[in-house]
Amino acid sequence: MEAGGLEWLLVPMHQLVSWGAAGAMVFGGVVPYIPQYRDIRRTQNAEGFSTYVCLVLLVANILRILFWFGRRFESPLLWQSIIMIITMLLMLKLCTEVRVSNELNIKRRSFADFDLNYFWHWSKFTDYVQCVLTFTCVTGYITYLWLDSSLFVETLGFLAVFTEAMLGVPQLYRNYQNRSTEGMSVKMVLMWTSGDTFKTVYFILNQAPFQFSICGLLQVFVDIAILLQVYLYSYYPQKPVSHTAHPASTKAL
Repeated sequence: MEAGGLEWLLVPMHQLVSWGAAGAMVFGGVVPYIPQYRDIRRTQNAEGFSTYVCLVLLVANILRILFWFGRRFESPLLWQSIIMIITMLLMLKLCTEVRVSNELNIKRRSFADFDLNYFWHWSKFTDYVQCVLTFTCVTGYITYLWLDSSLFVETLGFLAVFTEAMLGVPQLYRNYQNRSTEGMSVKMVLMWTSGDTFKTVYFILNQAPFQFSICGLLQVFVDIAILLQVYLYSYYPQKPVSHTAHPASTKAL
């Protein structure tokens, strides 16, 4: 009788925990960008945030969605990708508006110029949307042609999670260039670390494709490296490295 009573209690509790974990997986990935978004809006300065982070996440999540068509993984991971794409587009919109408003008498650059020197450094948010749509259409068409190839599908899945694992690398490099973490939200990186740790454990426990678990661990290591930069540049300030005045190296966009 007691066993039956416990089962009546444990089953719904287990279901609630599962729903909570799924919800955290879907929306937890966007939470770290809330403090960074608010900081940029408050200061009207996006120089401390590398928008290549947005590029990495857009590419990774588009590839993950395409991977889903070849190998159906859990729905929360699919919805996470959709929500993340929307979030990154919002971040790009804000950063573009802030940068353009702070720059006067600068020649406008667009995606249609096809100038690699100014790739991902365009003047309008619509240019970024055009780039994302072009990438989605091209990779989507290639995936459609090769969807029956298990090797292609597994490679696609690896590229998706490996690209996401490189998420923190642009920020890591920008901090190294600036010899400072000023303008970067430390809260964002702390949330990256906790979220990536949770996500990696989720992958392992739910037996997600092995690519997800391996690259999740790599992502945690990159997060820890950025936190070490925060400590190093806070307690041991270093002289900023001089850079050649070029938009592709000195601007966040």
